[in-house]
Formats: sequence, structure tokens, C-alpha cells
Amino acid sequence: MSIGKPLQTRLLQLCYGFCLLWVVGTAYADGSTDTPWYILDTKYTQIRYQSWKNLKKFGNNINYSPGLFDLKGLFTKKSHDDLKKEIKQKVDAVYERVQEILDMRKWMKKVKINIYPDKKALHAAYEKIFGNPCHFRSWYVYELNTIYINVRDTHEGMLAHEIAHSIIDHYLLVRPPQATAEILARYVDKHL
Repeated sequence: MSIGKPLQTRLLQLCYGFCLLWVVGTAYADGSTDTPWYILDTKYTQIRYQSWKNLKKFGNNINYSPGLFDLKGLFTKKSHDDLKKEIKQKVDAVYERVQEILDMRKWMKKVKINIYPDKKALHAAYEKIFGNPCHFRSWYVYELNTIYINVRDTHEGMLAHEIAHSIIDHYLLVRPPQATAEILARYVDKHL
């Protein structure tokens, strides 16, 4: 007995949907405790963090802010809103610079940036998602359009490298070979 083409297609779509939900559910569980995730939306990204302390440290580690320097900031304590605004500006400036270096400018879906408090939590997330031990300082998953990064080991070059992977993978109609994408991402890191 054979199944008709429309029914067969529908069953494949249903199976694909369940697989996708499983992967996304696994990714969002990502090895962390029951600590809730907070979201900071920027123009190009969605920064996901679990504590204000981690977000603040992330912002302090990103030393890329062309046109954002002012002397007033040196002598006054910044509010949460001011710090969030500064982080948004820094991350968006890095994103735009990566697009400029690669000469790959077009509208793309926002890339998610998951910030983990330390190496242990980052590695636990990797093991939860992929089922293998982690040997990376940070990584990017194309299917989820998500960057995974450890706040204690973050700098603007590393962030630019991972953002480059997202831009490269979503700009071209056909994703380049992994080695080619890695060469381009390293180029971005060096020329930021």
C-alpha cells in the first residue's frame, strides 16, 4: 500500500516540525539551571543573559565603541538604562563593522547571543545541545542563529568572529564550506 504524495509530504513536514521543536527546546534548556533568561534587544541582535552582573561584565569586556566616548561617563555613575543603551550601541557597532569588513550588508534576522557566566556553564550548554564534551571558547549554531559565549572570556574580537559566522551563513544563498567561513571570520577578528 502506498501513501499519496500530499499525505506523504504532510507527514514529512510534521516529522520535520517535531524534530525542529526538539532541537530548539534542547537549545533553550542549554544546560543551565532554572535561572530565567532575560533579553536585551538591539538593532541586530537579541542578547540573552541570566543576571545583571553578567550583562554588565559583557558590556565592560566589549571595548568597541566608535563615537560613544564622553567625559561625563567617567565621573558619573550610570543607571541600568544607560548601561543597557551603551551595550546595545557597542554590540550594534561591532555588527555593523563586521558587515563593513565582509562587505555583506543586507537585512538579516537578528542573531541571538547567549551569555553564560563562566566556562563551566558554557561547556554544560554545549554538552546538553550536542551530547559531546566542549573544546571551544565560543561557538555559533546556524540552525538556531545563536552565538554561545562565556562572559569571563569575551572580547570584541571574539564577538566579531562569531557575528561574522552568522552574517556569512545568512548573506550568501548557499552556505560556504566551514573552512572558508572560518577563514573569513578570522579575517574579521584581525581587522576589527
